[in-house]
Amino acid sequence: MKSLCELLLVYYPNISDVGNLYAACITNCVFNSFLSYTGIMLNIVTIHAIRKTSSLPKTLKTLLLSLAVSDVGVGLLAQPFYSSLLVKWTQQIIPNCNTYKTFSVITMLFGSASFLGVAAVSVDRFLAIHLHLRYQELVTRVRVVAVMISVWVLSAFLSLAMLWTLSSNPTLFACILAVGLLLTVMVYIRNYLAARRHRNQIQVLQVQQMAHADQAANFASLIKSAVGISYVYIAFLICFLPYGIGLAVFEIVGSSITLKKVHFSLKTIVFLNSSLNPVIYCWKMRHILHAVINTLRNMFPHRSRTSNEALALNGHTWP
Repeated sequence: MKSLCELLLVYYPNISDVGNLYAACITNCVFNSFLSYTGIMLNIVTIHAIRKTSSLPKTLKTLLLSLAVSDVGVGLLAQPFYSSLLVKWTQQIIPNCNTYKTFSVITMLFGSASFLGVAAVSVDRFLAIHLHLRYQELVTRVRVVAVMISVWVLSAFLSLAMLWTLSSNPTLFACILAVGLLLTVMVYIRNYLAARRHRNQIQVLQVQQMAHADQAANFASLIKSAVGISYVYIAFLICFLPYGIGLAVFEIVGSSITLKKVHFSLKTIVFLNSSLNPVIYCWKMRHILHAVINTLRNMFPHRSRTSNEALALNGHTWP
């Protein structure tokens, strides 16, 4: 049975590899430095915007704030740590096993928090669609806060348990991740089917001109929020799934220079997810976009005033 250090060192360069991996290290270091900055700044602005968006349900707001905090943690801790490793490798410095363990614990902590946060949001939208009027009674803010605390505690436990589980039984660890991924996919499929069914109901109400405008508006709002969150999950899959496949290839094929180059890039794509989430919030949730615009106006009042004057001269105003 391999030790944890032996398992981790498969993915990282040794002293004989660094020459061939120099260009890959430099490229990924540049990208990670940029993504670290965007991940921190975009998510901080988004956190402030979410807090100021009164139209969002308090439960959904709490879940999105927790997800944004995990993305800030990635940009603030995980990516700078990864960039420092890349710099050391270019200098032909090979860190010790404890450094790799620490990096793995940090990335696992925020990766687990992101995955569980996305899963919690999906379950919340599932309950909102299926419970209707009972949703506010059963899903209270106190319960959601308790769930988010549990998410972070569980993430911390998983990141520490990984040190034992991955070294003793890598297959068990992979199966746990696969089961969690499968369950979340099933929830999103149910959300999609329910959203499509409710959309058809809204169209029937509009055609028949029934006096249920509030119900139709509520259905429409739930559908929009469920669709918006589904894009967050799709982005999560696009960023994380190739990395998981890459780890599986390592187990099957074994370590090589080419696979290590690919591994560097796939890890950078994983970190990219933290910068994509704020963009998706603004793209699919217009209330958050307006709050972000107002936040940026307050941060840069002179530029905002100048932009408004320029737009006014052209016959346009801010949305």
